[in-house]
Amino acid sequence: MKHLGALRKYFWKYRHRLSIGILFILISNYFGVLAPQVTGYIVDKVQRSLHLAGYQHPPKHKSYDTFVQYFIQKIESIQLSLPAIVAICGITILVLALLRGLFMFFMRQTIIVMSRHIEYDQKNEVYAHYQQLDVNFYKQNSVGDLMSRIAEDVSRVRMFTGPAIMYLINLLALISMTVFFMIKRSPILTLYVLAPLPILAIIIYTVNNIIHKKSEELQATLASLTVNAQQSYSGIRVIKSFVQEGAMFDFFERNSEKYRKEAVTLAKIEALYFPSMSFFIGLSTLLTIMIGGLAYINGEAIGLDTIVEFVIYINMLTFPVSAIGWTASMIQRAASSQKRLNEFLQTKPAIANAFTAEVIEWKGQIQFENVDFVYPNTGIHALKNFSLEIKPGERVAIVGRTGSGKTTIAQLLLRLYDVSSGKLQIDGHDIKHVDLAALRSQTSYVPQDGFLFSDTIENNISFGLPGANLEDVENAAQLASVHKDIMALPSNYQTVVGERGVTLSGGQKQRVSIARALVKNTSVLILDDCLSAVDARTEKEIFHNIETYMAGRTAIVITHKLTNLSGFDRIVVMNNGQIAESGTHSALMNQQGEFYEMYLKQQDGRNN
Repeated sequence: MKHLGALRKYFWKYRHRLSIGILFILISNYFGVLAPQVTGYIVDKVQRSLHLAGYQHPPKHKSYDTFVQYFIQKIESIQLSLPAIVAICGITILVLALLRGLFMFFMRQTIIVMSRHIEYDQKNEVYAHYQQLDVNFYKQNSVGDLMSRIAEDVSRVRMFTGPAIMYLINLLALISMTVFFMIKRSPILTLYVLAPLPILAIIIYTVNNIIHKKSEELQATLASLTVNAQQSYSGIRVIKSFVQEGAMFDFFERNSEKYRKEAVTLAKIEALYFPSMSFFIGLSTLLTIMIGGLAYINGEAIGLDTIVEFVIYINMLTFPVSAIGWTASMIQRAASSQKRLNEFLQTKPAIANAFTAEVIEWKGQIQFENVDFVYPNTGIHALKNFSLEIKPGERVAIVGRTGSGKTTIAQLLLRLYDVSSGKLQIDGHDIKHVDLAALRSQTSYVPQDGFLFSDTIENNISFGLPGANLEDVENAAQLASVHKDIMALPSNYQTVVGERGVTLSGGQKQRVSIARALVKNTSVLILDDCLSAVDARTEKEIFHNIETYMAGRTAIVITHKLTNLSGFDRIVVMNNGQIAESGTHSALMNQQGEFYEMYLKQQDGRNN
């Protein structure tokens, strides 16, 4: 329950809606508890009018609500016939029921709508926190689990902030009012009627603890099931190519069966509530009739009207009390879900703006000074005492074998990670003291695995520059040598590419990703091995376009292909996290070192 304390800020934000909703609950229940009193008056009036044998009980109208007392005084003062009194009382009961229903409608319109507002705010809070977290967090957590938190967990919390809160307050209000009037009517009979409730409370407490534990287990299993389904959908092409549909279905079925068993177990436990409630409500009704009936027969101060009122009161409590189980279950599930959300929301991003972060206009100067970097998850030592200076407007190609540290350089420049030791500066400023948004907004970056949204090609390219017009998009596509391919598609730039760009070829996806970076028109461009699926002729064309486009700007191209690098100002050869050699294309070829050997191997591979 303590985990639900995190919702206080939302309740405070919507305190006016909540207060009005509670007021409507009180008014609704007030009209509800008046009806049994009017019914009791009718029973008493009928008995007196028919002169039932032995009926000597004085009227107890003073125990009624002030409104009912006033109503009875008016009825008595007019001196109507019994049928007329019964008819008027019947109409009054109908009006009270209508008023109660009206305020119940208002109650739902305030509290349930409030819960939807809270759900909206909470989803926004969770999503905003997702945006702030660093890359390392996403490597440690699966997409399915993150989706489960923002969908399933937030939805379960909404069931608490809306229906559960509403029914709980309604129950407390109704019990308070009914018990108050029951005590005024007959304290002794009330004591007997309420005697079973402590036993009921013990049962509720015990079952709640079990439900809480089972709910947490069920949520964890559901998250695992969601992860499994998400991975299956994302990797469907791999699954089909390896003919593993059956194996994946069996794996999903096992997880689904586990979820089913846990859900059924929880449902069975929750099913104990209603029979328990019904039994104790029935027991209270039985005690009312038995104790009240014996008292009436013995001539004690309990009349038939009192017994009728008590029976109606108890039956009024039937649904609210039976909803205790459902409400308690919702609260326990919400507590489990809010616990998961709290754990996530309390996760601090490893990469964040320093207190003294400043916004700078990056001209493109970069300096790595004795930088070491170790990946936090794997412990891989990617860069070792690495030093490199890139001047503004310089075009630098970074090459090397797989695992040599090339991609790490790009990730550090975008501050997706912080250096383990050493210093990384841009334009003479420590990168840790530069505003993150300013840093990344002035950098055009294309990663190895270029991601495309399930949207039109135009929207995918203009994502790099919100508000870009079609002319800007087309210019960027031409620079990336993908304009002709796009125009050959049925809907041109309005073609929807499908999830992750599934309708495009690998080379087309990479070039659309490059166009998205180029449309930003920034001072620094970083291409991280994003031309692996592009043929040599198209790659040469793209480099030529970029050479013209990036005049006076800094360009860093990370690549395995060595055939089209002669136009770069400098080529940096990486090996095991360090610079093996550096220089122009012709200088490195003349040195006949590592670059020369790699170049010859690629040429031999192409010739063979």
